[in-house]
Amino acid sequence: MQVQLSWSGGKDSLMALYRLINIGHTPRSLLTTFSGEYKRITMHGVQEALLDQQADALGIATRKVFLPAQADMKTYNHTMHKAYEAAGKEGIDAIAFGDIYLEDLKNFRERQVEKAGLKADFPLWKEDTTVLINSFVDLGFKTIVVALDSSRLSRDFLGRIIDHDFIKDLPEEVDPCGENGEFHTFVIDGPLFEYPLNPVLGEVVERHYPAPADKDRLVTYYFQDLLPG
Repeated sequence: MQVQLSWSGGKDSLMALYRLINIGHTPRSLLTTFSGEYKRITMHGVQEALLDQQADALGIATRKVFLPAQADMKTYNHTMHKAYEAAGKEGIDAIAFGDIYLEDLKNFRERQVEKAGLKADFPLWKEDTTVLINSFVDLGFKTIVVALDSSRLSRDFLGRIIDHDFIKDLPEEVDPCGENGEFHTFVIDGPLFEYPLNPVLGEVVERHYPAPADKDRLVTYYFQDLLPG
């Protein structure tokens, strides 16, 4: 099976990559979506240059999708369909994702991928997120918290390296892997890396977005900018 991995640069993507490699399905490429306006990874806010460093350290090619500003769902679906069709033309059979337990998101991804004639694969599906994040740390991976939803997690978690102390400090209602969007990360080192990344912490950026369940209410997100080291 020829696989392309949907890649955010964060811990769940990395663990999906680790699982795929261990079963003999090293991805041909990493598919990452960016804000076309800012050239940063969507939802994570990480610079394109750092994604390039990360992919080089992992020794895997990238495939990049740049989304227009304020893209609606029709535009998003069309753009991703073209990306999946391009993957199929490269000989890709399946797109793998790092999703763990959000059924609606899994179903959405399956429909998108199948429309392009490919299979969807979920190497981490239904795993215990507490076990998964502890395994991530125990394996020696290092990841920085680069974004968080301030309605679910306090700002002082931003910029931290995830270790066992971080996991213990998380509020009980926050998923240990941030599967509900509580926080996002960027992986900088670990067993699959040919060399570690050494980004420098930049400024903290505050952004406001409509709440998923109540579009009239704004939620504050904090982003930790990372500068290539």
